[in-house]
Amino acid sequence: MAIFQSKNRKNNQILPYLFTSLTWCSGALIILIFIGLIIELCWQGRQAFSVFGFEFITSTTWNPVKQQYSAGVSLIGTLLSSCIGVMLALPLSFGCAYCLSELMPRLIARYMTATIQLLAAIPSIILGMWGFFILVPLMSKYVQPFLKQVFGNVPYVEILFSGGTFGVGILTAGLILAIMITPFITAMMQESFANTPSMLKESAYSLGATKWEVMRHVTLPWVQKGVIGGIVLGWGRALGETMAVTFVIGNAHHAGWSLFTSSNTIASLIALEFSESTAGSLKMSSLMALGAVLMMISFIVLFCSQLLLKQVLKSR
Repeated sequence: MAIFQSKNRKNNQILPYLFTSLTWCSGALIILIFIGLIIELCWQGRQAFSVFGFEFITSTTWNPVKQQYSAGVSLIGTLLSSCIGVMLALPLSFGCAYCLSELMPRLIARYMTATIQLLAAIPSIILGMWGFFILVPLMSKYVQPFLKQVFGNVPYVEILFSGGTFGVGILTAGLILAIMITPFITAMMQESFANTPSMLKESAYSLGATKWEVMRHVTLPWVQKGVIGGIVLGWGRALGETMAVTFVIGNAHHAGWSLFTSSNTIASLIALEFSESTAGSLKMSSLMALGAVLMMISFIVLFCSQLLLKQVLKSR
């Protein structure tokens, strides 16, 4: 009996130590991988940064013949398409999450939730092919001409909807991104709605509040953290999307004010040009520098979301 007790004591001393050590190692490994990615991208892109300097970020020139490279056009395309995707996906995700959590019967909501989650499992290249063969003709034939007709004569807005209506462009890329990130944002918001204490909502209903008032004054303040988390998750997904955007954005290194303009993103440009670049060349270094810029953008988005989240929690 004493032997078994001594073994149990040893196990009780070893197991917590192993658990703590593995936890620390896992956290440290993730941090080391992240730091290693940044160092590798910056090191491989040092040639481009040293040759072009800060103009690598601000310039819009991409001419492999003259060995002139920059991130300006792809940076603008990345930010515009991802912002459009988030703005289109946010109201749709919020409406879906609220409807599934508060309005629909549970049996129907369960199947609808599974259906929405299946959208997240669709490979991006399949969604890009669907966008190229289905969405682009629809945009070219109906959506873009309609937007041009409605906003074409509005001062200061007409420039956003000018140019040819060929179906491809930043607006189409943003719409594809909205379809892609909607399931992710919806899942985050739905989880937040489900965790809202029912006592708070029942108290509001007992005082005569309507569904709109309960959502506006009770549910929404409670789920602010989940809403911000869903936006950040979706935006991060949109910033790094490659194949779906490559099919519909036009892949032209051209900067313009119109949302119908063919452009590219950092991820799509890297995907298209990487196989044609020679190891150690200035072009390869420029592509690696583009990867470093994309990582920097993702970090800035995450940092800003943390600041916003702190302000929301302080206001509560």
